[in-house]
Amino acid sequence: MKNIAISQIATLPTKHGIFKIQAFKEGDKEHLAIFTDELPETPIVRVHSECLTGDALGSVKCDCGEQLNYALDLISREGGMVIYHRQEGRNIGLLNKVNAYALQDKGFDTVAANHQLGFSADERTYEIVEFILAHFGIDRLRLLTNNPRKIESLHGVEIVERLPIRIEANPYNENYLKTKKEQLGHLL
Repeated sequence: MKNIAISQIATLPTKHGIFKIQAFKEGDKEHLAIFTDELPETPIVRVHSECLTGDALGSVKCDCGEQLNYALDLISREGGMVIYHRQEGRNIGLLNKVNAYALQDKGFDTVAANHQLGFSADERTYEIVEFILAHFGIDRLRLLTNNPRKIESLHGVEIVERLPIRIEANPYNENYLKTKKEQLGHLL
């Protein structure tokens, strides 16, 4: 990859534990590696796609914030990395994500809403993730995901195990989770 700016490594104390962080600037997107001081030989890695509404605002319309918290807790205990992948709304951006939410309010599911806006169900790409993993010399990992597309999309690394994330559905996200399972193949 060309023209990737990389920050220095800094310490990030959190409610989940003390991590190290390093930022990677790819064009206008800035991704973040959040990792334990000691990376195991085969670390747990979570590729977490940005979700402002779930991660920062605590929305229960999705399971994103809960997945991020689960990942940070587990990685704090067992060692590994969260790659905070700045591709909001499956890479349709925040404005279009809010428009998709408005369509969901009218009865569209998450996939149909994306299609109504002219996007595929999932617009994400993973080249920067591969770059970050290579930067840290990670070529074997335990992938913390429910998304089979993430497993298929990571090249240059051996995924020795897929670790599921089990989040309880609530009245606001049960249809969303059902759509992720039935239409996107998520392993829920």
